[in-house]
Amino acid sequence: MGTIRLTTAQALIKFLNQQYVHIDGQEFPFVEGIFNIFGHGNVLGIGQALEQDSGHLKVIQGKNEQGMTHTAIAYSKQMLRKKIYAVTTSSGPGSANLVTAAGTALANNIPVLLLPADTYATRQPDPVLQQMEQEHSIAITTNDALQPVSRYWDRVTRPEQLMSALIRAFEVMTDPAKAGPATICISQDVEGEAFDYDEKFFEKRVHYIDRKSANDRELNGAAELIKASKKPVVVVGGGAKYSEAREALIEFSERYNIPLVETQAGKSTVESSFKNNLGGLGITGTQAANKAAQQADLIIGVGTRFTDFATSSKTIFNFETTKFLNINVSRMQAYKLDAFPVVADAKTTFEALISMLEGYKSEFGDTITELKEEWLAERDRLSKVVFNRENFTPEIKNHFSQEVLNEYADALNTELPQTTALIAINDTIDPDSIIICAAGSLPGDLQRLWHAEVPNTYHLEYGYSCMGYEVSGTLGLKLADPSKEVYTIVGDGSFLMLHSEFVTAIQYNKKINVLLFDNSGYGCINNLQMDFGNGSYYCEFRTHDNQILNIDYAKLAEAYGAKAYRANTVEELKAALEDAKKQDKSTLIEMKVLPKTMTDGYEGSWWNLGVPEVSNQEGVQKAYELKQEKLKKAKRY
Repeated sequence: MGTIRLTTAQALIKFLNQQYVHIDGQEFPFVEGIFNIFGHGNVLGIGQALEQDSGHLKVIQGKNEQGMTHTAIAYSKQMLRKKIYAVTTSSGPGSANLVTAAGTALANNIPVLLLPADTYATRQPDPVLQQMEQEHSIAITTNDALQPVSRYWDRVTRPEQLMSALIRAFEVMTDPAKAGPATICISQDVEGEAFDYDEKFFEKRVHYIDRKSANDRELNGAAELIKASKKPVVVVGGGAKYSEAREALIEFSERYNIPLVETQAGKSTVESSFKNNLGGLGITGTQAANKAAQQADLIIGVGTRFTDFATSSKTIFNFETTKFLNINVSRMQAYKLDAFPVVADAKTTFEALISMLEGYKSEFGDTITELKEEWLAERDRLSKVVFNRENFTPEIKNHFSQEVLNEYADALNTELPQTTALIAINDTIDPDSIIICAAGSLPGDLQRLWHAEVPNTYHLEYGYSCMGYEVSGTLGLKLADPSKEVYTIVGDGSFLMLHSEFVTAIQYNKKINVLLFDNSGYGCINNLQMDFGNGSYYCEFRTHDNQILNIDYAKLAEAYGAKAYRANTVEELKAALEDAKKQDKSTLIEMKVLPKTMTDGYEGSWWNLGVPEVSNQEGVQKAYELKQEKLKKAKRY
């Protein structure tokens, strides 16, 4: 076998072009492209390698390191982790900007390849530009901050180290049980150093992503638990979506009359219109799903991490009478809530279980239908909420006085409630459109109210709930499915946090639609602080003289080159949405919405938070007392 002399960076790009995955009989390239922001640490190394020969990789210029990585994460998530984008940054601040995005990928188990430059391996010119210095170790660089938020982390200080680093990184990224961000830091001098690489290293490499089947012990144990239960409930998590378990879940649910409830990551695995789909579970769950979970004597978790939002901080289930069965490719996740673990692929496991339960039927009877109808009636009510200047009762607890609500209506020139706007959007955009959201009160409203009628059209980043993911992620959706209309549903707080890749979408003519809900503040956290007995403190956006901030976001979008709309009524909103569909460039619809018009928590919706044990505020004291009562019901592990 011969050798080929390449720089480290050139070898990196050549290797990325030769990585393939094989899933369910299909084989295709794993790395779609690479996002870049060039600086002195990577422009002469990776930049030169890409300019010389990028192969099939699509090269896209980002505007913010965190933002472009969020785009890459959303792309991989929407592609069900079958494809990735890599991300290259310079050292120092560029590397540091990756930390938040890496945490987002890790929390959501999404593969992405991070390629930050590093300081000089020789240390000869140290300290170089953007290098920080620690007295106790010269070996520490900014990139060490990426270690706790990476599934795999490595530092390349010699050209030949690249080979083992890349092989290990791709093993992690293509393993469904370990999928997450892989970080390979390459010293900026080493990027340009040459080495005689074995030609074999650059041959086509296929990573087989095989479905892990449950063994007989696991299947028999699972079947016994189900047969012994009277009211089992299936919790559909993100792993069920990545497994593409829709058909198996529907058949299982229909045949044995078992309700499905969803996590944020699992929503749209099975369409909302399926008769046994009761919607979101937990703190932001529907009345129907939460009632079913409270009745359950067996919870079947499918590809879920059982976060506090899904479990209402471990208070929604009756732990005295309820058993747990977890189906997950991750052994760690399968063990949660002291469940009977089935460490296997969701789709194949349900396909096997269906034939093992002949003669079984749950005792839910018509209850599933009744719960669903009850919730649909509530959703219909929420679609018709109107503002009343004399006596308006918000959907959430009325913490603001009528005077303050009227002040917002006047300052923002709107009477549009958030729930009314969301349902109007749901009714107007095409059913196969893809929506994305991540933070604030909007994810709760979406999990309760949004009807996803086509599978894999609901994209929520709620593992990390990272403000600023929304707009950047929408570009990732468009790259994943160019034929679909894609919409970001984002609050003004998250939009201000980060929307850099809106410019990238416009630059590359990748049409995205930004639906901006502006209530002039961090409305979700304002609700939270007031709901637990505090006042409204530094969560509203007010000027130095206490006036409500009113920003013209539509004008900003127009300055970027997007088509902009202002919609403060349902009629204006629907007209803007219809016109936006006709556009061939990115759009932004600015909606001024009233605060306190999002959905309130329904039965079983309680969140364990750090309420002060000592306070001179009566509301805080009551909140602490309630917490102690709730904790008596909560599971400790």
